[in-house]
Amino acid sequence: AWYGHLKYKESPLWIAILASWGIAFVEYCFQVPANRIGHYEFTAAQLKTIQEVITLIVFCVFSVVYLKEELKWNYLVGFSMMIGAVFVVFKEW
Repeated sequence: AWYGHLKYKESPLWIAILASWGIAFVEYCFQVPANRIGHYEFTAAQLKTIQEVITLIVFCVFSVVYLKEELKWNYLVGFSMMIGAVFVVFKEW
């Protein structure tokens, strides 16, 4: 769900929940058809892997630009290890 509410901690929790669900709904309106189309070419595990990689990239940009958090070296090392996981998932063995 949406992490933008972390910047507005003074807002009521119910507003954060509604905003998060609203954004998630719009995301799913794109994700569900994309997964149906993508499943003709990719397995479910591969589709989930693609989704997670995209999510991590967007989240890194979001946390640095919007939340003003630093991208620490250990995050980058961990994400690099995930690249190895992507290779394993997509490799034809």
